[in-house]
Amino acid sequence: MTQAVQTYAYLRPSALTARPAGPALALATSGGCTPVGEVANPRFFDGFLTAPAPAAAALLAVADVAAARYYQPLLRASLDPVVTAGGDRLRFESFSGCCGVHARLDVLADGLDGGPIGHGTTNVDVNNPLRESLGRLGGADPLHLAVGPDALEVTTFDGTLVEKKVPLPDRWLRGFAETQVLAAGFDLRAEVPAAEAVRFLRSLPRGAADRTVHWVVLAGRTLRPVTRPVPGAVCLPGPARLAALQRVLRHAVALRLYGPPAGPRAAASAWEIVLPGMRLTLTLSPDTSRGFSGEGGVLTALASADAARDAELVSVLLAWEPRIEVAELAEQAGLSPDRVRAALTVLGTAGQIGYDTAEAAYFHRQLPYDSGRAEARNPRLRVARALVAAGAVRPEADGRVTTVTVGDHVQRVRTAADGSLGCTCLWWAKYRGGRGPCTHALAVRLAGADAGATGTGTAR
Repeated sequence: MTQAVQTYAYLRPSALTARPAGPALALATSGGCTPVGEVANPRFFDGFLTAPAPAAAALLAVADVAAARYYQPLLRASLDPVVTAGGDRLRFESFSGCCGVHARLDVLADGLDGGPIGHGTTNVDVNNPLRESLGRLGGADPLHLAVGPDALEVTTFDGTLVEKKVPLPDRWLRGFAETQVLAAGFDLRAEVPAAEAVRFLRSLPRGAADRTVHWVVLAGRTLRPVTRPVPGAVCLPGPARLAALQRVLRHAVALRLYGPPAGPRAAASAWEIVLPGMRLTLTLSPDTSRGFSGEGGVLTALASADAARDAELVSVLLAWEPRIEVAELAEQAGLSPDRVRAALTVLGTAGQIGYDTAEAAYFHRQLPYDSGRAEARNPRLRVARALVAAGAVRPEADGRVTTVTVGDHVQRVRTAADGSLGCTCLWWAKYRGGRGPCTHALAVRLAGADAGATGTGTAR
C-alpha cells in the first residue's frame, strides 16, 4: 500500500521520568494545527476516560479494523488509527487494510474527565504491547489518557506505553473522502436495545469467506434478515466485517443502523454501537472486494470549477467544529447550501471533513494532505483531464450530446434535462452512476467548466 512521505521532527525523545510528585511522562511532538495556527508542541488532552472498560474495548475494536484485511486477509494491513480532538470530544478513526471498513470511536464529553480538550489531528500506531495492556484492563482500573500530535499514551496500574504515529496511506485519504460523501446520504433506519443487538450480531456468520450481500429490516423491536432490498431495509455486505463490534457487545446500550434508501444494488451502511459516553461506528463499503477509495462519490465535485473555488472560501471559515452546520456556513460564506456541500466534498479529499451519522452533521479534522494529492491519484479524473487537454471532447450540434474520442473508440455522453450525464461506455452500462461518473462524463464536465471559465460556452 502506497504511503505518503511525512517527516516528523522531534525536539527530544519521549521519556518517562521519576519525580518527587510521581512519574512524569514527556511526549515529544512534531507540531500540530490548532485554531491559532501551527503550534510546535500542542497537547490535545490529559485526563481520564469515565468508562474505562468500554473505552478500552472500543479502542481495541478500532485497532482491530486497522489491523484487518477482510478481502485477501493473508496480506498485511496497516496499523495507524487517527485521532482528532474537536474541543468537546475525541474521535478515533481507522480503515481496514482493504479500505472496505471504516471505524470511528467518538468519545463524547460525558466519556472524558480531566483538563480541556484541544483541537488537532494525529495518527497513531497501536501495536501489540499496547493492545495487551488494553486487553488486561479491568472494570475498576483507572485509565489515564494523554493525547499529543505524535502519540497516544495509555496509563494503567500495569505501567505506561507510548505509541508513535506513522504516515497515512494514500488509499486512506481517498477513503476518508468517499465515506463522508456516502454517509451524508444515510438516514437512521433502525435502533434496537442492547439485548437485541447482542442476539443479532452474534447470529451473523463469522467466516470471512461469506461475501454474500445480506439485507436487514426492523420488525417490531427485532432485526430480521431479508433476501431482497424491501423498503426500510439496510444493506449488510459481508457480515464478517462487523466482527470488531464483538469486543464491545457486553458494554452496549443500543445498536443503530444507517443507510440510504434501499435500491436494486448493494449499498454502503453504518452500524453504530452506543456505549456509555461513547459511540463506536463501523461503515461498510458496498462490495467486500472493493474498498471505499474507488467509489467515485467525490468526482463530480472535483470536476466543478465552482466547488474548487468555494472550497478555498469555506476552508477559511472552518474552526475545528465538532458539528459543521451547513446552513450557518452557507450564510457566512454567502453561498447556497448545495454549493457549501460541494465545497465540503472537495475539502474532504484533503481529509479535512468527516460526517457523523448519529448527529447528521459534518465535522472538521486536519490531515497532513492537500486536495491536489487525492486528485492526482484518482485515475478516472486524471484520464479525464488528459482527454480534455488532447481535444477529445466535442459537443454535437444539438447541444445535448457530446462525443469523447478515446483511441479508436468514440463514446457519446448525453445530458439529461436535470443536468445528469449518461454514457455509452461499458462502465456506465454496468454501474449506472452507482460508483460515480465514468471517465467520459467527467471529461465532459471538465470541458464545460473550462469553457465557462473562458467564456466560450458550455460543452454538454
